Amino acid sequence: MPDIPISPLSAVHPRRRGLAVTLFFLIIAIGMIYVIDHLFVDLRTVRESSALPFVLLGIALMIALGFEFVNGFHDTANAVATVIYTNSLDPHLAVVWSGMWNFLGVLVSSGAVAFGILQLLPVELILQVGSSAGFAMVFALLIAAIIWNLGTWYLGLPSSSSHTLVGSIIGVGIMNQWISGPSGTSGVDWAQAAGVGKALLFSPIVGFVLSALMLIALKFLVRKPSLYRQPEPNKPPPFWIRLLLIGTCTGVSFAHGSNDGQKGMGLIMLILIGVVPTAYALNKAVTPSETDTFVAAARAASVTLVHYAPATPPDDPRAEVEAYVRTHRLQPATLPALHALTDTIADQVSLSGSMAQVPQVIVDNVRNNMYVASEAIRLMEKAKTPAFSAADAATLDDFRKQMDHATKFIPTWVKVAVAIALGLGTMVGWKRIVVTVGEKIGKQHLTYGQGASAEAVAMLTIGLADVYGLPVSTTHVLASGVAGTMAANGSGLQGSTVRNLVLAWVLTLPASIALSAALYWVFRQVFRSNR
Repeated sequence: MPDIPISPLSAVHPRRRGLAVTLFFLIIAIGMIYVIDHLFVDLRTVRESSALPFVLLGIALMIALGFEFVNGFHDTANAVATVIYTNSLDPHLAVVWSGMWNFLGVLVSSGAVAFGILQLLPVELILQVGSSAGFAMVFALLIAAIIWNLGTWYLGLPSSSSHTLVGSIIGVGIMNQWISGPSGTSGVDWAQAAGVGKALLFSPIVGFVLSALMLIALKFLVRKPSLYRQPEPNKPPPFWIRLLLIGTCTGVSFAHGSNDGQKGMGLIMLILIGVVPTAYALNKAVTPSETDTFVAAARAASVTLVHYAPATPPDDPRAEVEAYVRTHRLQPATLPALHALTDTIADQVSLSGSMAQVPQVIVDNVRNNMYVASEAIRLMEKAKTPAFSAADAATLDDFRKQMDHATKFIPTWVKVAVAIALGLGTMVGWKRIVVTVGEKIGKQHLTYGQGASAEAVAMLTIGLADVYGLPVSTTHVLASGVAGTMAANGSGLQGSTVRNLVLAWVLTLPASIALSAALYWVFRQVFRSNR
């Protein structure tokens, strides 16, 4: 380590700090007013016999936003680590800047990552999220993730919120299957889990290798010695270096919002659908003309399926299709059941005129019908069984997309709420992570070029993952990227920190699985006894 320590976290001009903090909390206040107003507008038409559902809704939303708040400790803090450590931006200005781009990233996110994560959950818990088991699932996986994230943050370890949430979901699935015994209840969708696991496993390796290569390329192309020096105490870098680092910070913040922010959004939608399905089970923003297009797609899918489903449909088509989604085993009755379910969905929506006009007494049933049918078509497409013709496959895929548009949606106020939680978490918890990233990964302090290389790779990796609907960890990608630049620079790695990072990475999955499984069992007993 250098003989002369640096102090990148030192005090800044009080007026600038006060202005940044004021601006930050003004944005937060406006966002909170927007969220509360739109939530109350959505709930005006909900009629409940008691206040209990609204109490449960409030508690569940607070816990879900608490998860995103803690996520800000870990992942968002990584986005501002290099600009703060290198004195490129005042810490408070950096947090406000990062929060703004996180917010924009959340707003433009597609939702693919959010609902990809939810596909790991047992199908019957998603369909019955308003039941005692559904509430137990939501509370268990969120609280388990928060506990583990807080513990690793306290130790200053850049642990992955994505990794933790996936482990928590797996724990719930395993315990759900164990409690239900041989009843046929589904557990974890291991095929989906494997895809998510690969994204989480390979993204740090990609971060390490590409960051190392980028630093080597940068040294070859940009022969500016000032770019490869450690930051000087209380002194900002040259202007062009500041622009470079602020640019990479902006990119990572935007990519983080568009990817990691989605995980909390998906869980919040589960909560809303379970507690107040009349308000959130179907996307009421679907216009009457779009509803006509939906009905036409359903009728076309029905005509297509009749060619592959000559048998008489079973008495309970949805149960048969749900069994296929749960087991992934195609039975002779599966396609006739899917055909009958498609007709039912088309009839239910066409009689209503639009999604917003579906009667409240059946809205939850309509949503579940769509969810099961969409999942069945998705699994058939993935397995390429049955062997649909290209034209028929396109017709079914169009119907699936129409159903996803009607059921897998995220209101703007949910995105704003998640962005606020992420921003507040970053404001509170950035210091521990910044010091770890800047000083404790390599044997030498982080240089400007290393920070820029690691963040540029993180920005591109997370952005590509978002395009393909894959959850990746900002923490893993950036921390491994910094390690890669240290290795490429010959700076060496601090064995104790790297060991702790690897240990946290290895332990996160089993620890979060065990925590969520135990909490799920406890909450199942609590909610069951209070029904």
